Amino acid sequence: MLFAMALSFTAKADETCMSPYIAKILGQEDYVYVWTLGVDGIGDEQDKLVTIDTNPSSESYGKVVNSLSVGGRNEAHHSGLSDDRRYLWAGGLDTNKIFVFDIHSDPREPRMHKIITDFTEASGGLVGPHTFYAFPGRMMITALSNNADGGGRTGMAEYNNEGEYITTHWIPTDSDLRGATKTGNLADGYGYDVRVKADQNIMLTSSFTGWSNYMMDFGQMVGSPDAMQRFGNTMVVWDMHARKPLKVLDVPGAPLEIRCAWGEGNNYCFTSTALTSQIWLIYPDDNGEWQAKAVSDIGVPADIPLPVDISITADNQGLWVDTFLEGKTRYFDISDPHAPKQVYEKVIGSQINMVSQSWDGKRVYFSSSLLGNWDKTGDADEQYVKLYHWNGESLEHKWTVDFYEQGLGRAHQMRFGSYAMYGKQRPSDANLLASASHTVN
Repeated sequence: MLFAMALSFTAKADETCMSPYIAKILGQEDYVYVWTLGVDGIGDEQDKLVTIDTNPSSESYGKVVNSLSVGGRNEAHHSGLSDDRRYLWAGGLDTNKIFVFDIHSDPREPRMHKIITDFTEASGGLVGPHTFYAFPGRMMITALSNNADGGGRTGMAEYNNEGEYITTHWIPTDSDLRGATKTGNLADGYGYDVRVKADQNIMLTSSFTGWSNYMMDFGQMVGSPDAMQRFGNTMVVWDMHARKPLKVLDVPGAPLEIRCAWGEGNNYCFTSTALTSQIWLIYPDDNGEWQAKAVSDIGVPADIPLPVDISITADNQGLWVDTFLEGKTRYFDISDPHAPKQVYEKVIGSQINMVSQSWDGKRVYFSSSLLGNWDKTGDADEQYVKLYHWNGESLEHKWTVDFYEQGLGRAHQMRFGSYAMYGKQRPSDANLLASASHTVN
């Protein structure tokens, strides 16, 4: 009953970048799960799933209550929930391992359910599992690279919820369009993110760069003309049900996260371009043909602020945009999606990457790490999760968890957890605190 109730409210998202097929937390989230990079010399040096208590009525509010290490460093990056929200899938961009965590048996203490070690072999050569996007009974996993040359040519691997490989969907290239129409100059075959407009039977993918770049030192990469040419400049429109590419769109400058408007009739999505610092709108024209156009600059593009994560509000009125090098978040009014306007900005830290919102838009979480070799160094290498309250006009800071101070590593992606999703009552603080001594690694 709880799952059915949650699914009936798909226009009201919790983390509003989630798949519309995922059961939603409509009230207060109990926990945020943080997929975290291990760092040499910090704590146990391993990647880990860190649990922070986010319930303001709890005695441990804003504190780390559990940490589950995975036995090594994998370039921990993105994660995604299964459609029933019982499992959290998380990937390593370097080792290609996929970790499936059970978050429903005890939301406070996730446990390891399964580790998939043959992603590259099973998928026919995909490298760098990135986005984990739920379909009914399935998990679509985008990749960033391949095992032939470490470049950006890649695809998506489809798995069932049991963690069994089904098939690979390669992204169109100039030499193999796979039935798609190339509408611009390029079909580079690069991949990054995936999202759907299910009511339109449309799936979208974006593009980034391959293993040879994302595992390179940031300064070395920026100083290499060859490396800077190895970034994606396209998005692909797919037939969602058939998993067939329809159109390749030119979107120059490495289009990263895709965020689609909620609710039927809101037929558009946004992306931001890392290298050219623009917001792009992906939308159907008057003839129903999907197009892409730049609709707003992000800061001063010439300064290369490096846009990273973006998050659309559940009411389709606002868009958060984080810029890594500035450590800043910006809020855009997108009431007219063809003309977004920045109305607010705030420096969150020396660097910033991910942003996640509660379904009502009142709580906004930020985390810090981009990539192991791309994060800032020295005093500028801040690693945190921060919670702010948004009143519609400004952000009010509530708490910060310093991941270095607590020996945890580098905080990357965040997902929410809740007892109510599984028909469970949250245990009393006394019971939770009694078990805390043996749950934190």
